[in-house]
Amino acid sequence: MTPRTLTRAAVAGFAAVALFGSAACGSGFDDSASDTKQSSGPASLQILIGSSGEAETKAVQDAAAKWASSSGNTATVTPAQDLTQQLGQALAGGTPPDVFYVDASRFADYASVGALEPYGDKISNKDDFYESLRTTFTYDGKLYCAPKDFSTLALEINTDLWAKAGLTDADVPTTWDQLTAVSEKIKAKKMVALALGDTRDRIGAFMVQNGGWLMSKDGKQPTADTPENLQALQYVKSLLTNGYAKFPKQLDAGWSGEAFGKGKAVMTIEGNWIKGALQNDFPNVKYKVVPLPAGPKGQGTLSFTQCWGVAAKSKFKDQAIKFVEAMTAGDQQMTFAKAFGVMPSRQSVRDQYTGAFPADKPFIDGAAYAQGPVNAPKMDSVLRDLEAGLQGLATGDPKTILANFDKNAKAALGG
Repeated sequence: MTPRTLTRAAVAGFAAVALFGSAACGSGFDDSASDTKQSSGPASLQILIGSSGEAETKAVQDAAAKWASSSGNTATVTPAQDLTQQLGQALAGGTPPDVFYVDASRFADYASVGALEPYGDKISNKDDFYESLRTTFTYDGKLYCAPKDFSTLALEINTDLWAKAGLTDADVPTTWDQLTAVSEKIKAKKMVALALGDTRDRIGAFMVQNGGWLMSKDGKQPTADTPENLQALQYVKSLLTNGYAKFPKQLDAGWSGEAFGKGKAVMTIEGNWIKGALQNDFPNVKYKVVPLPAGPKGQGTLSFTQCWGVAAKSKFKDQAIKFVEAMTAGDQQMTFAKAFGVMPSRQSVRDQYTGAFPADKPFIDGAAYAQGPVNAPKMDSVLRDLEAGLQGLATGDPKTILANFDKNAKAALGG
C-alpha cells in the first residue's frame, strides 16, 4: 500500500470532468447499460487494476490465470499508470474494462451516474464482509460491489524514543487525556510527540472518536458543523498550538511516515502501509503498533478500501461476477495478504490473518469501529477546500472550517 496523501484529489480532476461531462450531455450510463447485450459463452474479461507494485500485479495476474483456466474463460489483467484517469476516460468513452478497482473515495461518483453494475447481492455470503466496508460501497440502498481489501489507521510508537522520553508500556495512551499527558512529557524532553498528517484522512479520525463525521450515513446530508466535530478539531488544534503535534511539512517530511522514520517524532498516526514503507526506507527503526486513543465517545479510526467494480456496460457481467467471487474468496484473500500486505475484507479469515501477521492486529481490529471516506458524488472541490482549512488549523477557526464544508457540500449536492 502507498501512503494516502493529498494527491488523490489532484489526479481525479480530468477523469471527473470526463465522466460527469458525458453524463450531463445525455450520454450517461443509465440510458444504455441495461440494454447491453450479454454474452453467455466463454468470456474474454479485461481487468484494470491500480497496482501498488510488481508483487500485487503478479499476484492478481496469477489469480486471474488460475480462475480462467478452471472456468474456460480468459482474463487479461492490466496495471494502470493512473487508474483514476484511465478508468474515467474508459467509462466516459463507453469502452470500460469488465472489472476494475474502485477506490472508496471515487465510488459515489461512478455509482451516481450508472457506471457500475450493482451486483453486491449476488456475491455469496455478502454479510461476511465487514459491515463498515459494506456501508462504504452501498449507494441508494444497494450494495454495488464486493470490498477487495482494506486498511485502517493506528498509532505507531518509536520504542527507542519512547524509552528515551522516560516512558514505559504503562504510558501507552488509550484516551485523548492520556495522549495529551504523554505528549507533554515528550515535549519536556525536547522531542516532538506526534507527526500528524494535515488531511481529513488523518484528522478525521478524531471526529469519529467523538461521535462525529462529515456526512450522514446515506451520503445525502453534510454533518460537519456539529458540537462533536467542533470539539474534535479544537482538541487537534490544542495539540498543534502546544507543539505536541506537528504536520509533516513542519518536520521537513513529505508525509508522517517519513517524519516518523527519520526519528523526528516519537509517534505517528498512519495505516498498515507504513510497514512496507519503513522496511524499505528506514529498516532500523524499532516501533510498535497500538490502537488509536479513544475519544470522549469511544474508539474510532478511518478505513481505506477498494472494491471490485463491474462495468454496467460489460458484455460479460455474469462471468465478471464469478471472477470477483473467486478473487474475494477467503483463501484467495489470504494469498493476496501474504503477497502484497493487504488486509482481507472477509471477517471469516480474520483469525487466520492475525495468526500470520500478529503485529497488524490493531489495524484489523479497527474494522469494528472504522469510518469510511466521504460517500457522496461531486465532492472534489468541497474536499479540497476542507483540506486547505485543515492545513491552517493551528491558526484557523475550527467552527468556520466545519461551517464552510457544510455550505459547500450542500451546494455541490444541489441542496
